[in-house]
Amino acid sequence: MEERYSRNRLYINEEEQEAIKSVPILFAGSGIGSNIAECALRIGFENITIVDGDTVELSNLNRQNYTEKDISEYKSKALYERLKSINPNADIKYIQDFITFENIEKIIEGHEIAVNALDFTSNIPLYFDELCRKSNIPVVHPYNLGWAGLVAVISPTGPSLNSISNDEKFNELKMVEYVTGYLRFWEKRNVWLEEIIKSYKAEEEVLPPPQLSIGSWIVGAMCANIMFNIATEKGYKRFPEFYFSSIM
Repeated sequence: MEERYSRNRLYINEEEQEAIKSVPILFAGSGIGSNIAECALRIGFENITIVDGDTVELSNLNRQNYTEKDISEYKSKALYERLKSINPNADIKYIQDFITFENIEKIIEGHEIAVNALDFTSNIPLYFDELCRKSNIPVVHPYNLGWAGLVAVISPTGPSLNSISNDEKFNELKMVEYVTGYLRFWEKRNVWLEEIIKSYKAEEEVLPPPQLSIGSWIVGAMCANIMFNIATEKGYKRFPEFYFSSIM
């Protein structure tokens, strides 16, 4: 095993290390995707494409993998430069643009795993999933829950996220409510998360959901592990199953 990954030993064998190196991963959105991408790169995924047309804002710095010098820079370019500073030899590409109905097919082409970190402000995220499914690409969906992380994987043969929304438009809140309802049904109730949902829904202003750096890095680790399992054919949970990890 090359020196860069020598401390991965025992956890990852040489065959697995070589296998994940060339697996092409698409990061659709580089907000929480920025944390996931670094974790994936550090364990040995070296074929990464980042797509995002957004710029870094001060409010991103409490949880996303950027620094103050990146403010007003394009997220995709800033993340590209950070990842290349970690491993200059990695095959990392970035597209400084938003994913649209016009460019989505070309962007997806050639990838084996996708991370859908897009905002659910349009139908683009669900359309992204659908095109990935048709191309036999599993899609990893990460959610920052502050003191916890949540990840769902849409498989090429499984249901879509909007299957839990009762014919209403799917959004991140519906996913979190689905998970808390599931946990409550199986007598694993997560009271603190239910209180956060209640307080968020009671806010008078329409605001983006609250998130912490803790949740971003928990999700980064979870997604890197899931992608490793997908790439090495170890099996993984398919939606409507999910991964949930909390430090509370």
